[in-house]
Order: sequence, then structure tokens, then C-alpha cells
Amino acid sequence: MKGIVFTEFLELVEDKFGLETVEEVISTCDLETAGSYTAIGTYDHKEMFQMVSVLSKTQNISVPELLTIYGEHFFGILAKGYPQFLNDKGLFAFLESIDNYIHPQVLKLYPDAELPSFRASMNEGKNELLLVYQSIRAMSDFAVGLIQGASKYYGRKIKVEIVEKEENGQHVTLKVTLIG
Repeated sequence: MKGIVFTEFLELVEDKFGLETVEEVISTCDLETAGSYTAIGTYDHKEMFQMVSVLSKTQNISVPELLTIYGEHFFGILAKGYPQFLNDKGLFAFLESIDNYIHPQVLKLYPDAELPSFRASMNEGKNELLLVYQSIRAMSDFAVGLIQGASKYYGRKIKVEIVEKEENGQHVTLKVTLIG
């Protein structure tokens, strides 16, 4: 997993819960990196799960909720840092472009990035999109947060539901419904 995911996570934890919490999370975990990350480095995603699990216990917030909160926050970071990946055609057009446009562009910048797959298809009418997330990291809650961040960016209210979850969360079908 790219280091920017780790560095921004620790920034968010510091902003929301304080530097002491960051230090507690890092010292409690058995991290190969000892909690030292660079934005362009590549690290084992299991370290993220360790830190999120510890934060979940110390703050009494579920792991899925923390990953969703972080995903929403991280979308804002991506939008600021990579505005060229965002289109002006709206939320669904953006979500449909993840696998065929955005991820190939990301791989040009970071050839060693291991990206999840997102297959999108319109569901009945124009207010529903099915999005199939697939990744060995099983971080669909983070993906839900990214989708929620995108909806705010595009000024759309949405509801995201998990329709199907397989392989311990490595294969998840999400239904994104526009509201209003």
C-alpha cells in the first residue's frame, strides 16, 4: 500500500485525537516500520489494520466506521493533490471511470501501486450504480468513505449499501443511490 495512505491516516488521527493518540497507536502496534512512513514508499497493508484496530479500541469507534471516516477524508486529499483525475461529468461518471481511466493514470505515477478493482454498472434508472470492489486488502469500508467523499465533492447526496460481501470482504458489491 502506498505510503500516502499511512501518512495521511496518522495526520488525521493527530488532527482528530491528538499527537498522544498517534504515539499510543504506534507504540501499541508491532509495526515493522515502527510507524515511520514516507508518502511515496510502499508498505504492508497489515500495518494499517493494526493501527486502525488499536485506534478503534482506544476511541471506542468500530473499525468499519474508522475506515469509512478515513476514506472520506482521504478523498479530499486526493481531490486537492490530483484534480486532473476528477471530471466535470458528475459523481457516477467519476465512479465509472475509476478502473478504465483513473487507476491507469495512477499506475503511470506509481507503477508499483497495487490498486483495487472497481467495476461499475448502472442499475435500473439513473439514480443507482452498482460498484463491485475487489481487493486482497478487504478495505471496502475505506472505499465507501472514498465514495462518500466523492459525493460531497460533486455536491450529491447518496446512500451506499453493501449488497453482497464475499471472500472475507475481498469482493464486495456496493449499491450507490442518489438521493433527491
